[in-house]
Amino acid sequence: MSRIGERFDQLLKNGQKALIPYLTAGDPDLETTCHLAAAMEQGGADLIELGIPFSDPLADGATIQRASQRALQGGVDLDAILETCEKIRRSSPLPLVLMSYYNPILRYGLQSFVKDAAGAGVDGVIVPDLPPDEVEAEKFLRIARPGNLDLVFLVTPSSTDQRIDLVNAHASGFIYCVSLAGVTGARQQMNAGLKTFIERVRRRTDKPLAVGFGISTPAQAREIARYADGIIVGSAIVDIVQRAKDKREAVDGVGKFVNALKNAIREGD
Repeated sequence: MSRIGERFDQLLKNGQKALIPYLTAGDPDLETTCHLAAAMEQGGADLIELGIPFSDPLADGATIQRASQRALQGGVDLDAILETCEKIRRSSPLPLVLMSYYNPILRYGLQSFVKDAAGAGVDGVIVPDLPPDEVEAEKFLRIARPGNLDLVFLVTPSSTDQRIDLVNAHASGFIYCVSLAGVTGARQQMNAGLKTFIERVRRRTDKPLAVGFGISTPAQAREIARYADGIIVGSAIVDIVQRAKDKREAVDGVGKFVNALKNAIREGD
């Protein structure tokens, strides 16, 4: 079992839910990414998701698009991000999940990516533009499974039961449940049908279900924790980094916000 599976199992046994905060790797720089990851762990994160900057992030809203652009302008590439993962792994036992579009991985080379990512301490990968029924996904799965790298696939409120079954058959680690139609970004209100959607997915899988897209407040995290196994928060955290006057303020602000999210999730357990 991977570190991701072990973490979810431990939380389940203790009647707890996972908090999975997201950072865009390299925003504002990779050294600060390490400090931000440490602050998130101290704040109560259970897994850490690092986004690989990409020039055409179709599933991401303006906040993460801007963060990706800043990172790319700073010269961040996949090699440097994997080195950063290795640095984080030296001091952290938390599962590390990369969120990447398929093109950067393909350019790196599937075999090389799986080998180097696993060697750097990465535990799983989310590839939003790689559906499980694509030929490329089958190729990636054949390499990732023996390479001890979980592949996390996404389902949405519009996913059919057949699609959910397909994702369940291929996903490992957890299933990413997109809370709404559209791109990432903080929202004032969540999808009114989210609970019903999660219950529908739950009937078709025994894998952990983590909800992301649009979660921006502790109150929202508390509510969703009542019926999901994990809460993914991205844009609201990236916003804190973007608004901070300096790197120290960014690290302090992210740590405090993650702690507020974790406390709220505990209340909702």
